[in-house]
Amino acid sequence: MTELSRPLAVDGLPDSEARRRFMRLGAASGGGLLLGFSLFGCKRQEENRQEKPSESAVGQATDRASAQPAGLAQDAFIRIGRDGIVTLIVHKVEMGQGTFTAMPMLLAEELGADLSKVKLEQAPANNKLYADPLLGGQVTGGSTSVRGAWKPLREAGAMVRGVLVAAAAKQWNVDAGECAVVAGTVTHDASGRSAHFGQLVDAAAKMELPKNPALKDAAQFTLIGKPHKRLDSPSKCDGTALFGIDARLPGMLVAAVTASPVVGGKLAMVDEQKALAVPGVREILRIDNAVAVVGEHMWAARKGLEAAAPTWNDGTNGNVSTASIVADMMKVSGGEGAVARDVGGALRKLDGQGGGGRRIDAVYEVPFLAHATMEPMNCTVDLKNDGCDIWCGTQVPVLAQAAAAKLTGLGEGQVRVHNFYLGGGFGRRLEVDYVAQAVALAKTAKSGKPLKFVWTREEDIQHDMYRPYYVDRLSARLDDKGRPQAWFHRVTGSSIMARFAPPAVKDGIDPDAVEGARDLPYAIPDLRVEYVRHEPPIPTAFWRGVGPTHNIFVVESFIDELAHAAKQDPVAYRRALLEKSPRTLGVLNLAAQKAGWGRPLKPIAGRRVGRGISCQFAFGTYMAQVCEVSVGPDGEVKVHRVVCAVDCGQAVNPDTITAQMEGGIVFGLSAALWGEITLDKGRVQQSNFGDYRVMRMNESPTVEVHLVTSRDDPGGIGEPGTSGIAPALANAVFAATGQRIRKLPIGGQLKKA
Repeated sequence: MTELSRPLAVDGLPDSEARRRFMRLGAASGGGLLLGFSLFGCKRQEENRQEKPSESAVGQATDRASAQPAGLAQDAFIRIGRDGIVTLIVHKVEMGQGTFTAMPMLLAEELGADLSKVKLEQAPANNKLYADPLLGGQVTGGSTSVRGAWKPLREAGAMVRGVLVAAAAKQWNVDAGECAVVAGTVTHDASGRSAHFGQLVDAAAKMELPKNPALKDAAQFTLIGKPHKRLDSPSKCDGTALFGIDARLPGMLVAAVTASPVVGGKLAMVDEQKALAVPGVREILRIDNAVAVVGEHMWAARKGLEAAAPTWNDGTNGNVSTASIVADMMKVSGGEGAVARDVGGALRKLDGQGGGGRRIDAVYEVPFLAHATMEPMNCTVDLKNDGCDIWCGTQVPVLAQAAAAKLTGLGEGQVRVHNFYLGGGFGRRLEVDYVAQAVALAKTAKSGKPLKFVWTREEDIQHDMYRPYYVDRLSARLDDKGRPQAWFHRVTGSSIMARFAPPAVKDGIDPDAVEGARDLPYAIPDLRVEYVRHEPPIPTAFWRGVGPTHNIFVVESFIDELAHAAKQDPVAYRRALLEKSPRTLGVLNLAAQKAGWGRPLKPIAGRRVGRGISCQFAFGTYMAQVCEVSVGPDGEVKVHRVVCAVDCGQAVNPDTITAQMEGGIVFGLSAALWGEITLDKGRVQQSNFGDYRVMRMNESPTVEVHLVTSRDDPGGIGEPGTSGIAPALANAVFAATGQRIRKLPIGGQLKKA
């Protein structure tokens, strides 16, 4: 797997100046306007010459020009045709987070376009053109889509607006300052003249870009900050939206795949004769650790794979179990780790030197978790001698391209990745294991036909790349007022960044593994955070905000423990520690107020009731959540209500933010209540939603989302809701039962009343 490209830099140039320096305007052959620009503001002009990308599966855009001005890419980010249609090349992917609505809103706001006439086209795989400025590569993840595009897309819109106005003013022989742009039309009120964008593009393409286009003040926004219906909803409702699994190619065959149930295991035997006897089966494909049966349709492939009855040699991991992994982690977590943060003399104070007070220690655990995306994993491969086409849904098209190129020996320019809507990502499609396996199997095929590989739900869950298991050791010493004077937190777990982006790991610290633990919002004089890397014998990967999903649970649960030990109200206790973090304090107060904190909950006959809270700063967003639960006599937990307060800076589309909070909360509740992946004899024991449970509609709580009005730059939204709900839930369970949850999932561990 290739490393992500590192962000480039333009020495001596401020970001806005660098970005202007590397914007290029040109005309399309056949008419129209093109704008090429860099999200970094630091792209070299010669890097703009790229191959013409393949046709996108998400939306049909206007034809690309066959000839462009020198130095301007054919995949320019913005194209405006003579019909007034604005086409935006989207460098991110849409997996339900609202990217394909927020991005056009940013552009249309500054451009003055009619949002209904902004069309989208998925960007091809190309790090040089489409790398995210926050991640350094063409990646959709880390809640970065809006954060990274906030300024570049608005500046690009303002640039294009400037040349369109200049073109109109020149034609009308008027002052450009007297012209206005509304809904895709430039107007001059004094003369009563107007022209829509399509009438101006040819003239505008010949003009110089403005040097310093003014961006709108927030008070002038007409789109940003206003609720807007999702632009992708109609096609998803009427069935015309295309996902990876919808790929259809002439002559295409379908392949069902299974792999060794044990990591490192090898294929031993497969009954090809029986498989080929199944009607519709065309071919058996084998690699060292997997087998696929190719059929004329999915049913034939599945029945053929069943008849093939492959057997496996388990290898060295055949005796691995959850118990053995955890025992190893407990052992190594007792040793010293790499120091992620060290302020004051936390260890000295914890040992009783230089202060008295009560010491509290705790060990927390969170399990392996699968992604279980609703769209089964799939990848369609058309491999030829001179090129390879791949149809799939991926969060990392460049990594998918590189993996295929490495396996086939083709140049990366000969591998074309056709990206689709993602039927769920959550980090699963940040990985390219499924692409690599499909290409490796396709290399052995004799049919010469395009092959669609589909993994069943069972196959995916049992061969996922899992959210790491973590063991956390915490200690704190309280002063005579119950405030923590010293805090120690040692995180033990896998390093995803060491595999995914090695340069990010420095001095033994995986920045993701300690996010949410290293930079606490609380005022604690002496603090030490350590990290111990421990790699289990199963693969690990990002899972809707890896570090914070475990660290926020641990930190906010332990803070609750300290409040209880100090005999103080959990909200009042946090409030006193947030004097230097006003935005965290703001969401804490808002959530508590909206939830009616301090008022008794309505009793429920035969059940114990409780209310819990958490707060956090992660992914650039401040958030607090209050969870209300009841616990039955058998220990079963019912979540009734969640109140969520969010300060994510400037909201682009409030409806999307609310939806992301609701979805993230339900996703996080499912994991906290029931989610875990366990192993026995090297095999994952869970296989489908029957034993990897997710919350059903009738189990879902009422979710209230309250947004803080802010003019700060936007923060991330896709992951914070998930990371904040587990501690609020666990703290509510403690309030109801007096039983502290230090190990997830809650499952059946609660004592019966």
